[in-house]
Amino acid sequence: MARILITSAIPYINGIKHLGNLVGSQLPADLFARFNRAMGHEVMFICATDEHGTPAELAAAKAGKPVEDYCAEMHQVQAEIARGFRLSFDHFGRSSSQRNHRLTQHFAGKLAENGLIAEVSEKQVFSIDDNRFLPDRYITGTCPNCGYTAARGDQCENCTKQLDPTDLINPRSSISGSTNLEVRETKHLYLRQRSLRDKLEAWIDSKTDWPILTTSIAKKWLNDGDGLQDRGITRDLYWGIPVKKGDQPWPGMEGKVFYVWFDAPIEYIAATAEWADANGKPDAAWERWWRTDKGAGDVTYYQFMGKDNVPFHTLSFPATILGSGEPWKLVDYLKSFNYLNYDGGQFSTSQGRGVFMDQALSILPADYWRWWLLSHAPESADSEFTWENFQASVNKDLADVLGNLVSRVTKFAVSKFGPEVPAGGAFGPLETTLIADLGARIADYTRFMAQMEVRKSAGELRAIWVIGNEYLQAAAPWSVVKTDPDQAQAIVRLSLNLIRVYAILSAPFIPDASAAMMRAIGSDDWTWPDDISAAMRALPVGHGFTVPENLFRKITDEERADWQTRFSGIRG
Repeated sequence: MARILITSAIPYINGIKHLGNLVGSQLPADLFARFNRAMGHEVMFICATDEHGTPAELAAAKAGKPVEDYCAEMHQVQAEIARGFRLSFDHFGRSSSQRNHRLTQHFAGKLAENGLIAEVSEKQVFSIDDNRFLPDRYITGTCPNCGYTAARGDQCENCTKQLDPTDLINPRSSISGSTNLEVRETKHLYLRQRSLRDKLEAWIDSKTDWPILTTSIAKKWLNDGDGLQDRGITRDLYWGIPVKKGDQPWPGMEGKVFYVWFDAPIEYIAATAEWADANGKPDAAWERWWRTDKGAGDVTYYQFMGKDNVPFHTLSFPATILGSGEPWKLVDYLKSFNYLNYDGGQFSTSQGRGVFMDQALSILPADYWRWWLLSHAPESADSEFTWENFQASVNKDLADVLGNLVSRVTKFAVSKFGPEVPAGGAFGPLETTLIADLGARIADYTRFMAQMEVRKSAGELRAIWVIGNEYLQAAAPWSVVKTDPDQAQAIVRLSLNLIRVYAILSAPFIPDASAAMMRAIGSDDWTWPDDISAAMRALPVGHGFTVPENLFRKITDEERADWQTRFSGIRG
């Protein structure tokens, strides 16, 4: 039994996320967590809400609530939506937790002890009309590298180049749109990332199995232009983790907080500590996942995120960990994703474009979305959600192939032989061929899942469903029952066992439908079918089963047209 630590990029607190956010981190992480649990491994799957910084302050002000109350409410909203999508987190934490306060301050203190923090007097953009310093991401202008007119002051979303606000052409306040900006002097702490460059490069070079997307982005940030830069870790804000060295004040840093990029990834560790607290466990319970001197040496750590988060997770967060000089666990494999676009445009939380997670669940159950999103995951390139493709995939894959097989088999079995697994007949050449084909397919499927090849896994699972349908068509028990009832019973017996196997294999993708299939078949044995010959004989003769309600309904052309109009790109 392996020990598998999984973290998903933590969603920001200001609002409900869209489907592009979901498929870029949380959903594939959940797929991998469910698969590894099914394989019998010990899994710790962690996520949280990212709650600090100006966006949270502004969203709270817009809602007319204190920022602490707003974040608490939105955490509950996001947690409920995560449950709606059946995201199986072991803990869904909060970056504003006291655990994260203490850990962030601890790391800052250790970095300072090791000479990796510099106090820098710098000039920052101050908005006179807003009467506040503007965080980098709240200054917008034209990117000097690619000409994108909506680049932020920390990074251009279009070309991913790291920027300073003063690099922007025609800068303006993202809060008010004001161009009445001036540069004022303030003092901040910087993480001296450049002094860790060799260690970071050696660490990245050692990850030869990382996806090309991950490695190429990391290397680009490491070497682009002047290479890796020192990075500010504090801000002139109210809402955040107060700047301290461990539990001691930091002279000259009064009234400042740690920059959200610094404290957010530390929340992965803090959220695991929150899990221990919530379950009445001692610190040793979470430290065995994160401290290599306390048991984490045999943990394999996987991160999931969209490509825009890769630079911070391959450079800045590892710089924090390495720079601390302490035996913390570093990520072993970072699975990154391209973007999911929406019906000819882009999903965008800030611009309110696309289908958002709450809206999706109000239309159809989670499994419909989980299947489409994972089977079209933007791994090697950007992918695009269209309503036509969504309708076709749901109707063909889920309703026609999987749902139809379950319905046909159980209804036929009950009508001809009653609600128990029949005893007659023996498996013949068709059954022997199916079992062999399933064994080969399941081996491929298991390998793809272990390698986090999401689309290949979905394709293999779909193929496994298809060969079952092809077998049923070839075996034709509805005809055989007229001439050889015993052989028809053998076909039905195998087909009922096939439904159980399908439930087990499909559970990481479509957990609700899989649970319904298992209930119908009257089994709670979720053992992974490594021995497919035994698995196809697992249900004993006389075992009771029921006909489930329709697993998946088809999407009509009228519904598709209606949704296409209702969700044409602007969220009200």
